[in-house]
Amino acid sequence: KIIEALDVPWVVLLSMDSFYKVMTPEEQTLAASNDYNFDHPGALDFELLVATVQWLKQGTSVMIPVYDFTTHGRQKDWMSKTVYGASVVIFKGIINTVLYCCSVCLQLLDMKIFVDTDSDIRLVRRLRRDITERGRDIEGVIKQYNKFVKPAYIEPYIRLADIVVPRVQHVHKQMEEVSEPRNTVHEKMAPHSGRILKCL
Repeated sequence: KIIEALDVPWVVLLSMDSFYKVMTPEEQTLAASNDYNFDHPGALDFELLVATVQWLKQGTSVMIPVYDFTTHGRQKDWMSKTVYGASVVIFKGIINTVLYCCSVCLQLLDMKIFVDTDSDIRLVRRLRRDITERGRDIEGVIKQYNKFVKPAYIEPYIRLADIVVPRVQHVHKQMEEVSEPRNTVHEKMAPHSGRILKCL
C-alpha cells in the first residue's frame, strides 16, 4: 500500500528476514523444535544488513540472501535475488531488534514508521503465516510465541518512530503515561483535554 501511494519509480522492499545468519547444526535442531529465538540480536547478520542498505542508498545493485523458514537456513547462493539501487528503500523488520542493537541502522533510516496492532491480531496473523507459509503446527507456533515473541517487549521503542499507525491509539497511550492518578474519570481527563487536541 505504501508503494502504491508513493507512485514513484524504483521502490525496493527490503525485509529483515533476509538477514538471518546461517545456522549451526545445533541451532537448526533448536529451530526445528521451536526453541530458537529468531528475535534475539544474535540471530541477525547486522554487518551484511548495514552494508546492503548503504549500497542501496548509493544506487548500487546488491545480492540479497533468501532465507527459507521451512528448512531454517539460507538458500543456495545462486538463488539469491539481485536488488538494484532505488529512489525509495522500504525496510521492514522488528523495531526493537534493529534499533536497540544497531545504532548505525538507526542513522541509515530517514523515516521510521511503527505499526501498532492489537496483541490478539498479532497472534492470529502469526498463526496464519507460520502454519500456511512455513509448515509449522499450531502447538509449535504458540510455544515459540509464548517463549520468545511475547517477552520481546517492543512498545518502548515506539518513541523512536517518526510516524505511528494508528496515530490516535498512540496519542491515547501517551496521554495515559503522563496522566496523574485521579479519583474520578472526569478529574483524570480534564487536565489533558487541551494536550490531546494539540497531539491530534
